[in-house]
Amino acid sequence: MDIKGKVAVVTGGASGIGRATAIRFAAEGAAGVVVADLNEAPLQAVASEIGGLAVRCDVGTEAGIRNLVAQAEKRYGRVDVFFSNAGILGRGGPEAPDELWDAMWRIHLMAHVWAARAVVEPMLARGGGQFVITASAAGLLNIVESAPYGVTKHAAVAFAEWLSIAYGRRGLDVACLCPQAVRTGMVPGDGGSAGVDGILSAEAVADEVLLAMRERRFLVLPHPQVLQYLRHKTADYDRWLGGMQKMFMKSQG
Repeated sequence: MDIKGKVAVVTGGASGIGRATAIRFAAEGAAGVVVADLNEAPLQAVASEIGGLAVRCDVGTEAGIRNLVAQAEKRYGRVDVFFSNAGILGRGGPEAPDELWDAMWRIHLMAHVWAARAVVEPMLARGGGQFVITASAAGLLNIVESAPYGVTKHAAVAFAEWLSIAYGRRGLDVACLCPQAVRTGMVPGDGGSAGVDGILSAEAVADEVLLAMRERRFLVLPHPQVLQYLRHKTADYDRWLGGMQKMFMKSQG
């Protein structure tokens, strides 16, 4: 899909990948860009910069998502592209508090489910649309620092796959963004295990999102090495697990 002339919603749009992509959508001729985030001051700044609509939104609730879509439709009449991008970080394994597990389930999975409930059928009724989910390379390969993050990002990838399976022949283009480390406020320092292949700028990732949308490509891999790692994983699971175990031990210092 070409973004020109389309109405797009971007969650997590006040910073990082969301901000960079919202700016690119506007620059490429989107008919309207709705920027959603909890952080109101930077949210308003982004929307003002691109002439878009700012909507303060907690994507961890269905009511928040439904209000976001309603505000977008009130301003622009429709939603052609939904970029479900918001995310959070948190470390730990099974001992991580239930509150963290619950927040990640809601933000990394249910936010996508709730958004799909709100926009997919109206998109199809108009002839099609685009649904983009920010998962992570952790959704394909896991991550040693955080069980909640790795598990919920796997769920995000699975849901993106399901959307494509169920609606791809009916006109819904689905893309799943799976970068390693990106230079945002969520990735300080060297990026940990995700930074092994370098840290990309949010602008470079936004470029990849636009390219994948035009090419109607499912996997968006700004770090191309991720595809090779995925092939290694599926070719010899036990060997791959052994390598990840070594990385985990190294991360423990």
